[in-house]
Amino acid sequence: MKITMKTSCIVLASLAMTFSANAQFSYGAKKKTTPTTAATKDTVIAKPVTKPVTNNQVVAAPTISDVKPTKNIDTTVVGGFNANNKRSLRNGYAFFSETNSRKGVKERLPLPYENLREEDALFSEFVWEEIDAREKINRTFMYQSYDENGDQRFFAVLLRAIEKDGVVPFSTVDDRFTTPMSLDEVNASLKGSLDTQLVQNVLDPNVYDTSIIYNTNLAPNPDSIYTFRLKEQWIFDSKTSRMYSRIIGIAPIAAIQINNKVVKRPLFWIYYPELRTSLAKAEVYNPRNISSRITWEELFESRYFNGYVVKSTLDNYNDKMLNALFKDPIKRLQEGDKIKQKIFDFEQDRWVY
Repeated sequence: MKITMKTSCIVLASLAMTFSANAQFSYGAKKKTTPTTAATKDTVIAKPVTKPVTNNQVVAAPTISDVKPTKNIDTTVVGGFNANNKRSLRNGYAFFSETNSRKGVKERLPLPYENLREEDALFSEFVWEEIDAREKINRTFMYQSYDENGDQRFFAVLLRAIEKDGVVPFSTVDDRFTTPMSLDEVNASLKGSLDTQLVQNVLDPNVYDTSIIYNTNLAPNPDSIYTFRLKEQWIFDSKTSRMYSRIIGIAPIAAIQINNKVVKRPLFWIYYPELRTSLAKAEVYNPRNISSRITWEELFESRYFNGYVVKSTLDNYNDKMLNALFKDPIKRLQEGDKIKQKIFDFEQDRWVY
């Protein structure tokens, strides 16, 4: 009996060791690895992945992207002048003789100037005046309406003369018409100042594209161009015994607000004798009778506007504007009236009553 029990114990112990060994080395069926399986421990990843990387994974440096930075320029038209220049598809007038093109207006020509000789000039001075369209007599300069000729604001008339009639604008570095400007430069001055920004590329976030845009904070508003500066020469001709006023140039001035302060900035100069042909084809708004309108050329030649003097060559040794000589605006207006009175008195003193 004792030998039998001892033998059974030995058999049971050997069976237990066999089961333990089989349990230790039993891994189950081996799975086949495919290229699409996830990375296991100690696997080297060749390309960056979007999934979070574990502590045991080794990530190689990303390859160089084929995306190259680009450069673009914003060409958005800013300003609002001549933007709604749509032509009527029907006759907009009740007159049967009128047509959509209104050929009579487009064929107008200015009258030639009377010849003035420098030898006959007893008196000559240059005067710079500014026309403020906010005054009631000058409200026609800001008439906000559209007809077959486009925008009726005077500044829009100047832009059409530059774009369609080939009138050359000049830079405001001086008022002697020394530096001509192109149409693109004029349009750029209406958009504001150039500003460069770096924009992240949509294909590769590590690449930044250069974007050149216009900072519209310094762009003039269409309603802010209500001042126009005139360069004139007053001449007393001894042959005809009369005073002549000849306009030399016109410069629109934009009022731009910077840091709660309004700054006036001339945009460009236009030589007036070259502009007369374009002004003779553009009509001025008449608030009393739309059928008896005059042209812009007739308005300037007849001086149907009110302006105040901002500079002259009378007793101006430093060639400065009145705002640099007089800080008080009332003093500047008074000094401008004195300059006008001196010119008027010179003509009157030539006559004997």
